[in-house]
Order: sequence, then structure tokens, then C-alpha cells
Amino acid sequence: MTRGLKIYVGYDPREDIAWRVCRHSILRHASAPVAIHPLRLRSLRELGLYARPDDAGATTEFSLTRFLTPHLAAHDGWSLFVDCDFLLTADIWRLVAGLDPSMAVHCVKHAYTPRRTRKMDGQVQSAYPRKNWSSFLLFNGAHPAVRALTPAVVNERSPAHLHRLEWVADAAIGGLPVTWNFLEGEYDPPPSPPNAIHFTNGGPWFPECRDVAYADLWRAERDLCLRAASAAA
Repeated sequence: MTRGLKIYVGYDPREDIAWRVCRHSILRHASAPVAIHPLRLRSLRELGLYARPDDAGATTEFSLTRFLTPHLAAHDGWSLFVDCDFLLTADIWRLVAGLDPSMAVHCVKHAYTPRRTRKMDGQVQSAYPRKNWSSFLLFNGAHPAVRALTPAVVNERSPAHLHRLEWVADAAIGGLPVTWNFLEGEYDPPPSPPNAIHFTNGGPWFPECRDVAYADLWRAERDLCLRAASAAA
């Protein structure tokens, strides 16, 4: 595959720095072109793609807009959704090159019970089936199940139906190694940094989370990101 990979990163105004660092880490490690876009709730509403009422119980503004990813990518090959609270330490093309084209989606199939009762901003940490499967999703734009994931479905079906991937047959969900969605604070750290670190309980941009595992790596990436932005200004 030589054309660029379309990547959509969840955006929440409270975590603007997280989005910028996530984007920078993907770009810095990518060995081939990638096009990275923020999923901004306001923009998606203005485009008429998202019409659900605001959900006061949602953890982020992109809780459900993530499922618009294949539509936004025009069903062109593979597209990736990733939460903004990720830090990439490896080349995303290493993962894309090995995907099974018969699968509709690929994700890390977490099976865990959260170790904590609270996460970022003191929000309640809930447990539910297939938790965090949808935080890093590779969509196969050519698959019928993905083509059927229209904006109408995203606007009408329940959050559980969407997040638990009930819109696709289980046999069409491909698994990924946990290193591509390593849940900081939920898994014991491996000998070397994971390929994609997910600060699911809150990242170093929150004062109360400044000492979490891999915070030093995130801060180093942040400093590179800010220097690059300053040089480009």
C-alpha cells in the first residue's frame, strides 16, 4: 500500500494538548504518508453528519463520532480511529501492512476489569463488555459491514450497539496485539515501551496524573511537538 493512511483522532477541547501530541507522535514515527484529522464535534454537527443530542454522561465529545471514521474516509482502503489520549512509539505502517483484508475491523480485544474506580477529571470508571475495543479501531472500507455503518446508523443506534461492535459479525473482527492499545494503569508495563500507549485513566496533561507510567515519554513528545509548532509559526 503506497497511498496515505487516513487517521481520525478524537478531539475534546479539554484535551487539546493530548490531541496535538498524539498527532505528532504518529507523524514522527510514520514511514509513509498519513493524513491525520481531529474529530471535532462542532464541525461534524455543522456538516450534518452528527445530530444526536449532547450526552451529559459521555466521557468525551467523541464518544460516538468515532464511528463516522469510515464515512469520513470515503471508504477508501483502511482508516484508523484513535482516542486522543494515545502516544505512539512505533510506525503505524508496521501494523497496517499486516492486516487481514477479510476482516471488517481490527482492534485489541481487551478482556479486563478496571483496576480503578475513577479516571481522568475524577469521572467514574465503568466496566462493560468489550471495554476499550473501540478506542483504537482500524476500519476496512471495502467490507460490507463497514459500508453499512452510515451516519444514520451512528445517529440512531444505541451507544452499546456501536461500542460493542454489534454492527459487525464477531468473525469479522480481527484481533491486534495488546502493544497497539496498551492500557496504562491496567496492564503491567512490559520490558520496553508498547507501540501505542493509551492513557485511558488520565494522562500527564492532567495534574493528578503527572506521575503515571510513561509520563516521561509523553512529556518528551510534547516538548518536541511544541518546539515544532513554535518553529513553524
